[in-house]
Amino acid sequence: MKRRDFVRNTTLGAIGVPFVINELKYNTVNSSLFKTSKSAEDRVLVIIRLNGGNDGLNTVIPQDMYDNLAMQRSNIIIPETDILDLGVSNLGLHPTMTGMRNMFNDGKLSIIQNVGYPQQNRSHFKSMEIWSNGDISSNATTGWLGRYLDNEFPGFPGAYPDQENPDPFAMSMGYEVSATCQGLSSNFSMAVNNPASLGQLTSSIDNFENSIYGDHLQFISQIVDQSNAYATRVTAALNAGNSLSALYPSNNYLADQLQNIAKLISGGLQTKIYILNINGFDTHDAQIQQNDPLAGTHTNLLNTLSSAIEAFQDDLSLLGLENRVLGMTFSEFGRQIASNASNGTDHGDAAPMFLFGSCINNSVIGSNPVITDTIVNQAGVDMEFDFRNIYASILKDWFQADASDIQAMFEQPVSFTPLAAACNSSIGLDEYTLDKETLIVYPNPAVDQATVRFECLHEQVKLAIYDLNGKMLIEVFEQQINKGKHEVKLNLTGLTPGTYTVQVIKLSGILNARFIKR
Repeated sequence: MKRRDFVRNTTLGAIGVPFVINELKYNTVNSSLFKTSKSAEDRVLVIIRLNGGNDGLNTVIPQDMYDNLAMQRSNIIIPETDILDLGVSNLGLHPTMTGMRNMFNDGKLSIIQNVGYPQQNRSHFKSMEIWSNGDISSNATTGWLGRYLDNEFPGFPGAYPDQENPDPFAMSMGYEVSATCQGLSSNFSMAVNNPASLGQLTSSIDNFENSIYGDHLQFISQIVDQSNAYATRVTAALNAGNSLSALYPSNNYLADQLQNIAKLISGGLQTKIYILNINGFDTHDAQIQQNDPLAGTHTNLLNTLSSAIEAFQDDLSLLGLENRVLGMTFSEFGRQIASNASNGTDHGDAAPMFLFGSCINNSVIGSNPVITDTIVNQAGVDMEFDFRNIYASILKDWFQADASDIQAMFEQPVSFTPLAAACNSSIGLDEYTLDKETLIVYPNPAVDQATVRFECLHEQVKLAIYDLNGKMLIEVFEQQINKGKHEVKLNLTGLTPGTYTVQVIKLSGILNARFIKR
């Protein structure tokens, strides 16, 4: 029996149940991540899963819908005066999320509104499977990253690590590998609960008889060798790495994991994907403390998330690594619009996602959820963005993967939205499909000049630049323009370095996008 068949057909290597030794669950590859340009080879993607179904409406609060939202969830709604106003799109954050609000103001946090998939499944297990697989047909047994990696590395798993690829390909921080990286034969990720406690294993297997049993023993011996090689590399990187931020909070396990990732990256580990988990978002009851919507389970979870991400981003900046790392959060679904009688919320549909880093393109992507004044039993937030298109756009922007290869990963046609191409030397905007609800500013950050790209009907259009307090600094133009896609050059020489907002006001809608002037 070939070792590949052994991996596929035995309990030790069954899909989703990788071999576990020395606190490591792993597999490796023998090539660089994706067939990308040099500028994307050393990039890192950090994925944070909000397990349980995050209540997006108490996380990113549509202030223009506040009165109707208060009717729907009067027992848990955040007081209007306590919401952290973001200054754009009539949006605010939960008051405990000061760290992520600071990142938003610095142009290092994006909000993608109303992300989900058609006919949302409200089962935790099934919906997380769908998000991990990137497939709603129930036919996929591989993860969305696993499929891409299988395409790039058809011989996986093999005799690795090798000289070209000495490090684990992806890493799950904790005891379980992520189904996101599940390939046809095995999982491309390894799980490490504590990178500081990895030791060396010994093996007394020397001879392998010519049989199935002997082949199994040889495979296990190879796993031991790989485990020792990986443990050595991870330990060396952790010891060589550094952490400079003073913002890391105590008693915050997510912050501890992110700090370890900062050390591993700064220590030279070539791992490209890190996946983390924060549990507890299934807030059917006691989402808020009785009679105090500013305290309770959800507040504690969002504080853990926000303070950890802020410290991590600060660390990356101090280490000179922030242009190399993109982060994202997701949850298997949002919560229902109306609260329940237990000071909680039940399983819903779409919810916001966060992107964080210095290479993101936009501040708010999408429209505020629509909340009516009629309470509809079990209604959730309607989907605006299919999560598979978000995945596809991240692969395209961040890892600069080929669009045709990306399309082959998904069961439906994907479309691309520019999310994280601000640090690319060539953004390739002609490959994006624009519509009347898309506004792009590039390059971002910019120095003396930037370009605004948008689409409109035949209508009156006003384009202006504002500071973060909403004061108009430059009126670029206000005139009737023709239907179609338009590009406008912005002269930024008169602006001091900082973060600004470009706004396009037109009859068919108002568009906002933030940019940074260097």
